[in-house]
Amino acid sequence: MCGIVGYIGKRDVAPLLLEGLQRLEYRGYDSAGMVVNTPKSGALKMVKAKGRVRDLEARVPKRFAGTTGIAHTRWATHGAPSDLNSHPHLDPENKVAVVHNGIVDNAAELRAKLEAEGVVFASETDTEVITHLIARSLADSLEEKVREALKVIEGTYGIAVMHADFADRIVVARNGSPVILGIGEKEMLVASDVAALIAHTRQVVTLNDGEMATLKADDFRTYTTSGTLTNTTPETVEWEAASYDMGGHDTYMHKEMSEQAEAVDRVLRGRIDDRFSTVHLGGLNLDAREARGVRRIKILGCGTSYHAGLIGAGLIEELARIPADAEPASEFRYRNPVVDPDTLYIAVSQSGETYDVLAAVQELKRKGARVLGVVNVVGSAIAREADGGTYVHAGPEVCVVSTKCFTNTVVAFALLALHLGRIRDLSVADGKRIIEGLRKLPGQIEEILAMEPEIEKLAKEYAGAQSMMFIGRVRGYPVALEASLKLKEISYIHAEAYPASELKHGPLALIEPALPTVAIVPNDDLLEKNRAALEEIKARSGRILAVAHQHQEKADHTIVVPKNENELDPILMGIPLQLFAYHTALAMGRDIDKPRNLAKSVTVE
Repeated sequence: MCGIVGYIGKRDVAPLLLEGLQRLEYRGYDSAGMVVNTPKSGALKMVKAKGRVRDLEARVPKRFAGTTGIAHTRWATHGAPSDLNSHPHLDPENKVAVVHNGIVDNAAELRAKLEAEGVVFASETDTEVITHLIARSLADSLEEKVREALKVIEGTYGIAVMHADFADRIVVARNGSPVILGIGEKEMLVASDVAALIAHTRQVVTLNDGEMATLKADDFRTYTTSGTLTNTTPETVEWEAASYDMGGHDTYMHKEMSEQAEAVDRVLRGRIDDRFSTVHLGGLNLDAREARGVRRIKILGCGTSYHAGLIGAGLIEELARIPADAEPASEFRYRNPVVDPDTLYIAVSQSGETYDVLAAVQELKRKGARVLGVVNVVGSAIAREADGGTYVHAGPEVCVVSTKCFTNTVVAFALLALHLGRIRDLSVADGKRIIEGLRKLPGQIEEILAMEPEIEKLAKEYAGAQSMMFIGRVRGYPVALEASLKLKEISYIHAEAYPASELKHGPLALIEPALPTVAIVPNDDLLEKNRAALEEIKARSGRILAVAHQHQEKADHTIVVPKNENELDPILMGIPLQLFAYHTALAMGRDIDKPRNLAKSVTVE
């Protein structure tokens, strides 16, 4: 969601901050702003704008020089998008500037108290409360001023603070929202996402919850909110700046869809063990005896990650014969769930920072559960909080909607299911069969991607629909859910997904020529059942687009995809529907990489 960038050093800071904000545009935002400071002037200078980073850049005065600054892209929570509600927020004396990701839960209470003391607020935001608390502190150091403010704050935050009286430093803090330090040569940076840092340094420090840091041009130190110094060693980021470029594609989404064969090859590389027809997943921290003791698996994720978890649960049940299910993390953490010591919990998140998933992990850990993480970002909060897990190695994903990371996450679940299955009762022959299927995936993905011109034509035919239905059975149902989500996310066409078996229990009432149905029809033991569903739709004059392994007579159009093993077919059947959603949105003139009202990494509730 919101993005933070900060810099302290010797370079002209405004162009650097603008570049960092541009690299964070994919996270979703509605306004932007920045503050700069020079040690000699002793004054903070600010510029803000509702709209895009380019709108902010157009407002930057010619004389806006400085060597220290913080900047922000805001995704509205408290107060509508506007210049005044944009970050940073200054106190009335222009001494203190704050940028903030997260939500202050007790903002209304603190605001009322400050107003009773005579404070006049310039915005509707919760963040401005933090600014006034810091400005009114009588502490001698900026660090102590920030610490005092955080003591009365309830909620989540990733903040960066500047003060005109302490021009040699930026103070940052984290609780539930990412803060990453970039360690340079006689310069320091801070951001909420490594994407804003990677062009300048690959040495980073990721703060933990309850941790603060002071950045100076030639040094940094980290410590807890209670003041205890913490030992931090910079890590080297594996991704390069070029990974965040479009690479000749018109959109990031198109680039990332086109990278899926390579990404799947990457998640498989070095993990297959042909000798024992299994895979190596060294980061699980779960030995064979412990794995055999698992009686149930619960997978937690949100949105696309939840859908990947549904497919993962099916794979685990089929291959490992362990009861498994998936649930939205945002629901799980609020329903006072029974935490069973024999249940293995798996948290799924592309960013590794999704707040609802992270909060569920923390609650599970508090109750003594064993939690594994399936994430894409190395060193992310969920990766650090979990007892073990596996990285999906999809590479940076910039478009708000997830494509290659979804595919890689499902492949990672296939690896996990195979690993658990071979520990338990999966035969060598079945292990070999699944491995052969996994090895086929990159080539088969390339075949599907080569069908793009055909899928583009189909998308244009269906782009006029006001609503669409997606159906599938068992393995196909999560594919239908994810395809439905992709279409609504980027085209804004209303779309719903149902199990095909549920058609007779209500959804058939919606069928008419104006409501197309997308049907997932794999060539497996449910083929005839799925064909019966197509008959029901056709009998009611419904239009049908089938995704299948062979032409479907009752469908108006069929996208034929390569056949793999039954268990692995869902990995392939979703990819043409990513392309379908993309070209539908393109035909409708949508902003594909930045769909309205959405953000890439959801770090607030």
